[in-house]
Amino acid sequence: MPQQHLVHHLGVFASDFAASESFYTTALAALDVRAGYRTETIAEYWIPEHDAPSLSLEAAPTSAEATRGLHLAFEAADRQAVDAFHQAAVSAGGTSRHEPRHWPEYRAYTTFVSDPDGNNIEALVKDPADS
Repeated sequence: MPQQHLVHHLGVFASDFAASESFYTTALAALDVRAGYRTETIAEYWIPEHDAPSLSLEAAPTSAEATRGLHLAFEAADRQAVDAFHQAAVSAGGTSRHEPRHWPEYRAYTTFVSDPDGNNIEALVKDPADS
């Protein structure tokens, strides 16, 4: 039986597709998430050999229709991947909300970065010592 996921895919609509595509492509590469499908206005991201769950980035029809206020968290393999995500996201135009650190209230090592539209994008790894 195939594995069932809570979420199959999520769509994010970008006010500036080129800026958001650069941000997500660079930041998610640190987590081994790649664009598996791409056109001039759509980029679909997933882990190689697993097309779900996935993130669909699309150009918003108008700036007013861009996704804003979203908090999206990506699972990382380890703390080094969280650190690499933060560095890559900021270098690709993201704004740091919180540097990578252990958050005892979440029982995780995590970081938070704003994407070009101000969405709160997180990378985390659960800390087995806190579980």
